[in-house]
Amino acid sequence: MSNIITLPGLIDCHVHFREPGLIHKGDMASESAAAVAGGVTTVCEMPNTIPATVSVEALADKVRRAAKIQRCDIRFFMGATEKQHLLALRDIWRGSSPVFQQLKKRCCGLKVYFDHSTGNQGADQETTIEAFRMCGELGVPLVAHCEDAALNMEAQSAVLRSGEPQLSAADVSLHSQMRPPESEIAAVKHAIALAKEYSTQFHVAHLSTAGGLQLVREAKKEGLPVTCEVAPHHLFLTIEDYATLGTLGKMNPPLRSKEDQAALWAGIADGTVDCIATDHAPHTLEEKQSGDPLKAPSGVPGVETMLPLLLTVAAGGWPHPTGKKVAGCKLQIADIVRLCFENPNRIFGLGKKKDEYQIEIDLEKEWIIEGKNLHSKCGWTPYEGWRVTGSIQEVNNP
Repeated sequence: MSNIITLPGLIDCHVHFREPGLIHKGDMASESAAAVAGGVTTVCEMPNTIPATVSVEALADKVRRAAKIQRCDIRFFMGATEKQHLLALRDIWRGSSPVFQQLKKRCCGLKVYFDHSTGNQGADQETTIEAFRMCGELGVPLVAHCEDAALNMEAQSAVLRSGEPQLSAADVSLHSQMRPPESEIAAVKHAIALAKEYSTQFHVAHLSTAGGLQLVREAKKEGLPVTCEVAPHHLFLTIEDYATLGTLGKMNPPLRSKEDQAALWAGIADGTVDCIATDHAPHTLEEKQSGDPLKAPSGVPGVETMLPLLLTVAAGGWPHPTGKKVAGCKLQIADIVRLCFENPNRIFGLGKKKDEYQIEIDLEKEWIIEGKNLHSKCGWTPYEGWRVTGSIQEVNNP
C-alpha cells in the first residue's frame, strides 16, 4: 500500500526513565515500551535518578538493568555536581579494563545542570568549568541544561514580591515568569564561551527561546562545535496552554511565547536545530495535581507521542486543537529522519545503523491521543484529545 512507509527506529537523545529510585513514576520496562510504541528504539537517559548516575557503580547498575530490556537500546549520560564525579567520568573514558570499555560503550556523554531541576543536580561554577575543560580534553560530548540560577532566583523573588499567588491551576503560568527567557539566554551564552575556550563538543538541551537559538546560530557560523535540540512541548505548546493544562504544562525550561515557538520552527527550517528530543519526564497525576501548583514537579511525558505529532506536520496538518498552525512551520519525512536519527546518532557517537531497527508507518491513519492508551506508567499526556495523522504499525529488528 502506498501509504505505508518504513523508517529507521528513531533516537530520542533526552529521556528520563526514572529507574532506579523513582519507579513509581516510570521504569525502564514501562518507558521503553512507550518509546517503542512511538517508533523510538534508542534513547539516551539522563542521570537524575536515585542514586544519580555520578559514579562508576551507578552507571554499571543502570547498564545491568538495561540489559533486561528488549527492543529498546538504552544509553546513559553521566552527571556531575562536584569535581569528584568528573573523575569517575575520566576513569570510564580512559580505563583500559574490559569493564570500563563496556561502560564507555553505553555512556553517551556528560550532562551538566546550570540550575536545579528534578533531582537537584545543579552544578556550581567551578564544577561546570572543570566539566567543559575535561570533556574538551577527553572528547566527551557535554550536554547542558541551560538556565542561569541567579537570574531564576531574582525572577522568582520578583514574582513573589508582586503579591502572594492564589493557589489555583491558573497560577502555574507564573512558572514561566520565574524561569524567564533571559535566564536561558545568559546560560547558553556562558556555555558557548566555555565550549569555545576548551574546544568542547557542546550540546544545548531542550532549547526554548529565540535568543538562545540565535546564539547557537552564531556559534555555528563561527565554526564552534555547538549543537542543540528542541522538545515537542516547546514546538506545539505555549504559555497560552496553561489555561487548559494547568500543572500538566509545567516543565523546565518552561513554556514560552508564540514568538519563541515560531523561532524554534524557523531554526528547524534553516538547520540551526540539530535534534528533536522529548525530555520525556513522567510524574504521577497525583504529584502533578496536588498542593501548590508552583511546587508541582516539572516534567511531561512525550517519548510515545513525538513521532505522531511530527508526522502530522509532515502531512500538512497541525495537531493542536486550536488548529492555528505556526507560520512557516513545515516538515518533511526526511527532516524527521535527520532530526531524530541521523543527527543524534552522529552527535553522540551511538553507532546505530538505519537497518538495525525498522518501523512501519501508516501515513494516512488518523487517531486521537489518549493517556489511557499510552504505555508510560504515569498514564497521562499534555496532548490529551489531540488528533494526529500517522500511526506506527510495527517495529521490528531485521
